[in-house]
Amino acid sequence: MSEIDCRGKACPQPILMAKQALETLIEDELTLIVDDSSSCDNVERFVRSQGCSVEVEGRGQDFYLHIQKGRHKEGLKLRQKEEKVVVYINSHLLGVGDDALGSILMRSFLKTLLDLEAKPSRLILINSGVQLASEGSEVLDTLRALSEEGIEIFSCGTCLDFYGLKEKVRVGVISNMYDIAQSLLEADRLIRP
Repeated sequence: MSEIDCRGKACPQPILMAKQALETLIEDELTLIVDDSSSCDNVERFVRSQGCSVEVEGRGQDFYLHIQKGRHKEGLKLRQKEEKVVVYINSHLLGVGDDALGSILMRSFLKTLLDLEAKPSRLILINSGVQLASEGSEVLDTLRALSEEGIEIFSCGTCLDFYGLKEKVRVGVISNMYDIAQSLLEADRLIRP
């Protein structure tokens, strides 16, 4: 079984190393080691999206991801048949102009997404948009309801670090630029309010 040590590597390097290993791996099993919980979550989500199964083992500060190729292909095929609608939110405000109005419009937009019959598959929050999924946000209940409806909510880890919010995320997952770029490229439709 192959083992890849990604300790000390910043995102998205562990994901890129996992991707390369899965593409070139002759064996069906791989162990990838990371030393950061965000990297662990990101790699786990990525390998599952590639049709693999994964078990995570914590050893001290390190995470060992035991990956098996091709164990979830049926689930992967079902997800691929659904239309991928991605909502890309790059600000905690909607529109340009008065901040108070922008805040009202963002609350209204997210609440309307919850009320619509057709819903997006994923919300991507970057730049100040990550504030929406963090402690103190006025739209946390709406985002939680959207998440309960099966909508994935990705917050950019670099943006969370910039705003000092990484420990304050209350809904969704901390993501990375690889996941964000892949989501945008694979989207059937992209909505940017």
